[in-house]
Amino acid sequence: MAETKKLLRSLNGETLDVPPIWMMRQAGRYLPEYRATREKAGDFLTLCYTPELAAEVTLQPIRRFGFDAAILFADILLIPDALGLEVGFVKGEGPKLSTVTTEAGLAALGDASGIHATLSPVYETLRILKAELPAETALIGFAGAPWTVATYMIAGHGTPDQGPAHKLKAENRALFEALLQRITDATIEYLSAQVEAGAEVIKLFDSWAGSLQGADFADYSLAPIRAITRALHERHPDVPVIGFPRGTSKENYVSFAKTAGVQAVAIDEHLDAAWAAAELQPLTCVQGNLAPGHMVTGGEALDAEVRRIRETFSKGPHIFNLGHGITPDADPENVARMIAALRASA
Repeated sequence: MAETKKLLRSLNGETLDVPPIWMMRQAGRYLPEYRATREKAGDFLTLCYTPELAAEVTLQPIRRFGFDAAILFADILLIPDALGLEVGFVKGEGPKLSTVTTEAGLAALGDASGIHATLSPVYETLRILKAELPAETALIGFAGAPWTVATYMIAGHGTPDQGPAHKLKAENRALFEALLQRITDATIEYLSAQVEAGAEVIKLFDSWAGSLQGADFADYSLAPIRAITRALHERHPDVPVIGFPRGTSKENYVSFAKTAGVQAVAIDEHLDAAWAAAELQPLTCVQGNLAPGHMVTGGEALDAEVRRIRETFSKGPHIFNLGHGITPDADPENVARMIAALRASA
């Protein structure tokens, strides 16, 4: 069925009359059925590590909306957990981690080969999804890109400017680069195992790429992602990768599209779609980039934006998506309206 799946066709460079659609964080708190399942799990990590429940929340938006792809329900901080850090999620505050800021902290981490015992439930979730998804629905696996994951491992929590990671990079670059390499190696093993368990597409989220300036973007966002894509394509030549260097500059987006080894570049809502269609789409498939706020406000403005984005990217391969994840205050009716507007002339 691979050749009939719209997402895979777009990632193979095909221009479709109506692009495939999925949504970042499409399994999430805006859905009442997700909230009920999370309540049943008790806490977020238990939900991630219980295959039957993780598969259930992955399937919920497919049943409700008929997206063209399902994305594995997991979290980018499962890699630090598998490497041996203490990871938890505090309601109303977000993730809290033990940190790596010294050579001793790095030495205490596990290595890439030891992550699978912790992450085996994730692979089981993928096997369940592979069996239960509709035949026309593509299955996306994912991980955080090394820079973004490192920012949490260094700070111990999310930060507005990734300041602790930049500080460590400036003060002890050798330690910083060694940590980035450890994450890169683990991510290659993790994503390869996801493919072996059934993932047909991989997404790499570099959510904090925009805070890397100058050569640091090339060295610490682009280079690790390129190492991951090369390794994955050596092991799994036919599995496409979507890269998301969120918030970076136009120049960096072009460099990323040319050299990261990805089959699609996801763009955030702040990047001009007309520019992306002119400069990025000739290089690769483009994914994006409806502002998530439209999932809250809805109305005719939502319809108009969907039509504008679809038309802007209509001359090349495109995957319709938000410019970032859907927010908890979004209205599910607006998600249905978005899909209807996109497919109106199908």
